[in-house]
Amino acid sequence: MLSRHQDPIAAIATAPGRGAVGILRVSSRQDLSPLIAALCARPLQPRQATYLPFLDAAGEAIDQGLALLFPAPHSYTGEHVLELQAHGGPVVLQLLLARCLEAGAGLAIRLAEPGEFTQRAFLNGKLDLAQAEAVSDLIDASTEAAARSASRALAGALSSEVSVLRDALIKLRMLVEATLDFPEEEIDFLEQADALGQLARLQVRLLAVLQRTRQGAILREGIKVVLAGQPNVGKSSLLNALAGAELAIVTAVPGTTRDKVSQTIQIEGVPLHISDTAGLRDTDDEVERIGVARSWDAIADADVLLFMHDLTRLGQPDYEAGDQVIQARLAAIPPERILQVYNKADAAAFDGRPAGALMLSAKSGQGLADLRQRLLQQVGWQATPEGLFIARERHVQALKRTNDHLTLALAVATQTPPALDLLAEELRLSHDALGEITGSFSADDLLGEIFSKFCIGK
Repeated sequence: MLSRHQDPIAAIATAPGRGAVGILRVSSRQDLSPLIAALCARPLQPRQATYLPFLDAAGEAIDQGLALLFPAPHSYTGEHVLELQAHGGPVVLQLLLARCLEAGAGLAIRLAEPGEFTQRAFLNGKLDLAQAEAVSDLIDASTEAAARSASRALAGALSSEVSVLRDALIKLRMLVEATLDFPEEEIDFLEQADALGQLARLQVRLLAVLQRTRQGAILREGIKVVLAGQPNVGKSSLLNALAGAELAIVTAVPGTTRDKVSQTIQIEGVPLHISDTAGLRDTDDEVERIGVARSWDAIADADVLLFMHDLTRLGQPDYEAGDQVIQARLAAIPPERILQVYNKADAAAFDGRPAGALMLSAKSGQGLADLRQRLLQQVGWQATPEGLFIARERHVQALKRTNDHLTLALAVATQTPPALDLLAEELRLSHDALGEITGSFSADDLLGEIFSKFCIGK
């Protein structure tokens, strides 16, 4: 553990701004009695709220509120934790923090870094890494479904799944390595212990967890949807229709949208980050040209691209040529990320749409329900299963690597005779990849990256 993780830390734990209540937290391996005496002028009973004045260096009251002491190890961080609940004015809380740092100088209390309280909870075994990440995800949840799923992950839903997989892997590794270490025992683990069957069943369970984790990652990250096409095909109208608000200016003048306009909505609890972009065309207008360049950047980064067509202009040579130019440039994008959308179905009929294309009217709302469902299908979302836990892309990638090594392990195990040293190595690599999820095997730079994105005080 790094030396800075031994330092006592303090921070304001509530969001900036005015509020009815503001909270200051202190966490320390050392006894906090000197700090409590300076701030509260009386001892505190463990886990009992005490109403009293918080004192400055001259013994005058900064504010009055509740003080709570959580002795180690029965606290959020696993260390001694002091929590002061004061009135939620920013000046009051800053004065209280300054006083805390002043009074705690003898303990070398310093200002906490982002996420450091939760990082200590992880380092002290109060939470595993997946649960620690769920704390941040619960705070940042943008939908009810995401919040409930983050709560399940915080309670250990993902960790429990990983634990079952890990235990099965450990059992297999013990069988293989016992055979390597004691060849004179002639342990035929492949047959007697049904190691091949265990390995196959383990991979089936892993794939089921991977599928649920993908769903959880979609729920957390959301879907980046970009509306693209020529000017005046109805991109801004569709954004407004999906958002249920007049977010983008809609006119008959080509080139009205000059920059990306974004809005987050939800479908079945899944966040959709929808971006309206400048119409794709060649132009002499410098500002519009910059907007078109940004449109292409957004297209390259999209999870789903809605390539929009105007049914009322089909058959017009200039319009058809423009669509062909765009389609040629979109050839570099995987086709499964592109959804062809034909707009203005209320004003024109069309029987020649390509397979899989959608007909709709942003103006009347026709076809919007089908579009919402297709957007979810496009990224592999399924109806939210009971007990879904939120997850991150790094969890998905760790499970994928685990599965890759299990696949190689199966290939080695079915050889005649099996190369036991290679099998043992693939199982070890699977175990390491799986351990990255809960933090039982994690590099320090990964931990720093994860906790740096937390808010200060958490």
